[in-house]
Amino acid sequence: MNGCVEPETPPDAGVGKPPRHHLTSFRHCSSSARIAAAAASSQFGLDLGTLNLISPTDVRSGFLPIFRSGSCADIGPKSYMEDEDVCVDNLIEHLGGRATGIPASGAFYGVFDGHGGADAACFVQKNILKFIMEDGHFPNNIEKVIRSAFLKADHALADSHSLDPNSGTTALMALIFGRTMFVANAGDCRAVLGKRGRAVELSRDHKPNCKSEKIRIENLGGTVFDGYLNGQLAVARALGDWHMKGPKGSKSPLSAEPELQEVILTEEDEFLIIGCDGLWDVMSSQCAVTIVRKELSHNDPERCSSELVHEALKRNS
Repeated sequence: MNGCVEPETPPDAGVGKPPRHHLTSFRHCSSSARIAAAAASSQFGLDLGTLNLISPTDVRSGFLPIFRSGSCADIGPKSYMEDEDVCVDNLIEHLGGRATGIPASGAFYGVFDGHGGADAACFVQKNILKFIMEDGHFPNNIEKVIRSAFLKADHALADSHSLDPNSGTTALMALIFGRTMFVANAGDCRAVLGKRGRAVELSRDHKPNCKSEKIRIENLGGTVFDGYLNGQLAVARALGDWHMKGPKGSKSPLSAEPELQEVILTEEDEFLIIGCDGLWDVMSSQCAVTIVRKELSHNDPERCSSELVHEALKRNS
């Protein structure tokens, strides 16, 4: 992909250990609407993107990651893909004249796992960053801005006359300024940080049968049947799906409200895996981190993406 920076592998890098001082992110997408019915037969596509964040060579001046990315996609037997992802390695370059106010060099990555058609995922992928950057509170209150962007995107889907109102999408994004990374999630995608080989989960899967989500759903008049919200949807949070929600502004069992994590990156943070439930249905967070860390010995994020996708497919994802 454009803007990639290939790091040099240190001479003493051992087999199975990635070069130090970089961070890599993988985005793995699959159709959450089909997962329960098709997990055993792989009736949905897989789309995986990769991001590498590498610190400057001279760490004495302070750790500051820079960014690169690659991608891999495998649609499998599906006739079309309902999912989208976004990969921006250089926010200032990407935004051009609209980049005023950005607090530091940055990047933006996201996975949007669509269901009921591709309309919602496509709309959110194209507009979520714009909603963030155009908010009057940016960059003074990033968390408030991100929450607002999710709700603006959700409401825009309700107001649209050209998009399918039955279409919905989960949303997981990472927004990075300097060493500060904000991870926001609504749905059952997952972000996992590889920290010297150890998996650190930065998001929570919003499944309807998750205890806290089930309580929230039932308090708002919804039900959970066999792991499905109101017997229809396998996620507890999503953007769109307005056929399942009440009037705008009202509380709904199906929420578009994201959960956020703020992380200060250090030299111990090797990579970030961002994946949909198609990945996590067939492997643990630690397993994914172990696979990626081994592949990073080749210092090739494209190859890491491909390996993770193919491993998921081999496990009948």
